[in-house]
Amino acid sequence: MDIDTTQPWGLAIDFAGRATITEAGHTIYVNVSDSSYNSIIAPDSISGTYAPVTVAAQFTEWGANGAAIRGSARTTIMPIGTAMVVPDQTAIQTVVAAALANFAENTAIYTALAAKWTPQDDGSGDGDGSGDTGSTAEPSTTPA
Repeated sequence: MDIDTTQPWGLAIDFAGRATITEAGHTIYVNVSDSSYNSIIAPDSISGTYAPVTVAAQFTEWGANGAAIRGSARTTIMPIGTAMVVPDQTAIQTVVAAALANFAENTAIYTALAAKWTPQDDGSGDGDGSGDTGSTAEPSTTPA
């Protein structure tokens, strides 16, 4: 992901802290938000510090039969002392890369799990509708 050096967070985000980008063929949703409950950016009345900022990236890819694999990542940027959080132009780039890595890990896990399950072939699926019990799957007894 290329960082836009003209933007404080390295990417143009809307008024609600959202952005959508395409990276490595995936549409990734990015969100930059503080963790306060107040709509006004101000120090906490008790601690005197500003709220941390969370940068998140997530996406989902859909496959056959409603299968879904997700990629997501999140980081929190803490304020230093009583100052506001300073925008980090590399934060979005880092969470997007981490979300893509998480997607690759989840894909490998899903592939390994799917390889352990094989359809049971008992001859009942002859296509005439009589005695067909539908699709069944049994766990493979072969060691992985």
